[in-house]
Amino acid sequence: MFECVINISEGRESERLAAFALAAGPSLRNQHADPHHHRSVFTLINDPVPLVRDVHRLIEQAVEMVDLRTHDGVHPRLGVVDVVPFVALHDEQAPTAVILRTETAEWMADELAVPTFLYGPERSLPDVRRHAFVDLAPDFGPSLPHPRAGASAVGARPVLIAWNMWIHQLDMEDARDIAREIRSPSVRALGLPVGDATQISCNVLDVHATRLSVIYDRVRELLPQHAGIVKAELVGLAPRAALELESPLRWEELDLHPEATIEYQLGR
Repeated sequence: MFECVINISEGRESERLAAFALAAGPSLRNQHADPHHHRSVFTLINDPVPLVRDVHRLIEQAVEMVDLRTHDGVHPRLGVVDVVPFVALHDEQAPTAVILRTETAEWMADELAVPTFLYGPERSLPDVRRHAFVDLAPDFGPSLPHPRAGASAVGARPVLIAWNMWIHQLDMEDARDIAREIRSPSVRALGLPVGDATQISCNVLDVHATRLSVIYDRVRELLPQHAGIVKAELVGLAPRAALELESPLRWEELDLHPEATIEYQLGR
């Protein structure tokens, strides 16, 4: 079994999101959309052959329906199908995830004329975002972005947790300072404006050692006296390990739920 967590630059139009979910087929295990990010995250899990089939259908549907030229979300993005990471759910399968990644990146370039950048063993996703079309050429496809679909970063990575904290009465300068403060080799963080609130958006890379409660409590310590955390938000699925690291008394506060784990979805 492999996971593929496809990030699409559309988070508002319900008809489009429904079409994407239909295209994702039986591999779809979770769907999350945010209108402020103007972004949706589709978590697919399956064996390689049906997974790749459903991944391709979802990508084709998104490229057909979305035009990046009219996009105005707050989240950084390279393209309509912004990020396509393949995740080996068992360590020994990591080389196969790299193969699935590379084949999909080449398919997107050949069939859809979307330039693709690889990440994983070669470079990190932040490196791709910083250097794409500046001093880093696409690994596959045209040398310039697709006029409607932009470009895509296609990767192979371990399991991570995408997790946000929504904060009221916090200005963007303070949000960015807090995001810088909590960053580490195990945590990536951004401060983003989301409507009337502010968000600290995190990717937790070391899921077996990093407790979300520690990040939450550190952010709360760093907040100005007048600011406060409104809610935490899990994006997609988390590994069961994230819950096992925490007291069950804090699961609701951290937006952790047994049914929102990879293991629960695999057992359905």
